[in-house]
Amino acid sequence: MTMNRPPPIRNQRFRALALARLLLMGGQPMLAALVLTAAVAPAVAAPAMTLPQALDYARAHQPRIRAALAELAARRSEARVPRAQWLPQVGATAQAFIATSNNTTASYLGVPEIDIPRIGGSKSQTQATAGWAPSASTIAGIGIDQEVYGFGRISAQIAVADAQAAVARADADAAAMDVGLAVEEAYHAVLAGKAVQTATEDAYKRALTHRDYAQAGTKSGMRPPIDLTRAQADVAALEVRRIQAGSGLRIARAALAAAMGSDQLEVDAADQPEDLTAAPAFAEAMRTAAERNPAILAAIARLDAEHAAVRAVTRELLPNVFASAALTGRAGGAAPSSGDTPYGGGWLPDVANWHLGLVLQWNLFDATVLARRSAAQSREDAARAELDLSRTNVGLAAERAYLDLDAALQTLPRLQTAVDAARANQAQADARFKAGLGTIVELADAETLLTSSQLELAVGRFNVARARAALGRAMGNCGMGKCAQ
Repeated sequence: MTMNRPPPIRNQRFRALALARLLLMGGQPMLAALVLTAAVAPAVAAPAMTLPQALDYARAHQPRIRAALAELAARRSEARVPRAQWLPQVGATAQAFIATSNNTTASYLGVPEIDIPRIGGSKSQTQATAGWAPSASTIAGIGIDQEVYGFGRISAQIAVADAQAAVARADADAAAMDVGLAVEEAYHAVLAGKAVQTATEDAYKRALTHRDYAQAGTKSGMRPPIDLTRAQADVAALEVRRIQAGSGLRIARAALAAAMGSDQLEVDAADQPEDLTAAPAFAEAMRTAAERNPAILAAIARLDAEHAAVRAVTRELLPNVFASAALTGRAGGAAPSSGDTPYGGGWLPDVANWHLGLVLQWNLFDATVLARRSAAQSREDAARAELDLSRTNVGLAAERAYLDLDAALQTLPRLQTAVDAARANQAQADARFKAGLGTIVELADAETLLTSSQLELAVGRFNVARARAALGRAMGNCGMGKCAQ
């Protein structure tokens, strides 16, 4: 009776579950969990993107970039606040009171804890003549104040707001470049994962062929049983590597989706030509990094902002000149010291007044302002130290990235040579094994050498791409890796 073979997916899951059980029995719980995850998790149809498409998507959707741009927009809005001081300020009031009007020659100061209405123009009273009978009092008016000359006070505040907006702009540029670098690294990690998966799949297919040859040779008596058991062990080991390679590729795709800010679970990387252009001159790379790295530009912007803050606080000790004009109508129902009571008994503010004047204000001494200026100067010194630290760190990062790229570029041709030699060696070992001249150990060594060299080549290509992107990020223009615009 002929038995039907199970569907491929069920067969693969059955073998994965059996392999996971063996791994658990062998004391390998982590590998067993990885095998079960890859066997049970559903396959995800990941959309493929080119690197420019991934970078464009990240610039439009990545939350970190959007947050930085929102902060920049807020700082630009705040920069309009001090400029509004040059516009006229218009105010109006309308007041009505029922109060006593017992005037006296007492002197006092107005305090914010209690509202004391002004009493003027009525007869002076004593304790014996004062009464509790109220009278009406009303006033209505409109006025306008216009800044005339602030002795640089408003200009200094505008400079502070503009400097803070420049800091936000530098931070947004740095965020965009950091996101771009993360996207590019994740993109090339996906390409490396695909190369690893391809090499593993090819090795697995060859191992199946070798197992079949060993099985046929064992049945015919041309091969010893150890050849078959070794071939079966190689197949089982490569099944684990296939699962690990597939899981690693899915993890890399998920990391790319996260770096882009995509709502997809996974994003695939479209294949692209390998970039083997040489690194720029070392001196040029270091000079560009010192001039254009966003960390240095942000530190310079912060130093400028702190310096502007010192100037703004100092300007608060200078005079201020503004013009004032108002038109009011008022009336009081109390008996005046001379003249008649206004029509309406104080309920109709029909007694008109106006004024037009130029006012000079000058805060001659304020210890609080002096203390704030001293604190601002200390913050400026701290910002200057931060700038020196940023320059040191950027120089170290640029030099490291340059050396990494140079070493990776020098290593890559040798890795390719190693792959070519290993492929030729595997072909010879395979031919000898099929002809009955070679052993299974010789073939296994050749297979291991080929697979290892292919994996090292994939890692080497990733190292070149990552170092190129890191150097571009350190140089601040990402011209090499195009990780940000």
